[in-house]
Amino acid sequence: MNMFLSLFGLNRPQRCFARLDSTGRCQAFKQCKHPPVGDNWVEIEEIRLNWLHQVLPANARIASPARRSSAQLLLGL
Repeated sequence: MNMFLSLFGLNRPQRCFARLDSTGRCQAFKQCKHPPVGDNWVEIEEIRLNWLHQVLPANARIASPARRSSAQLLLGL
């Protein structure tokens, strides 16, 4: 089944997220297919444990992709 889903691009890879406090310090990490629910989660390129309780480097963040319609997602565009 996974092979079938990957043929159509429906098998999404795991993405990395960091939860930041009000001062920009990293409080937690999460790796999942969809963005976590809640405030202060930002998508990052990779998880580095030495960022925990530190200010997240600006180059660690991934710019949020442009929103695409579900039809575009299904077609892999």
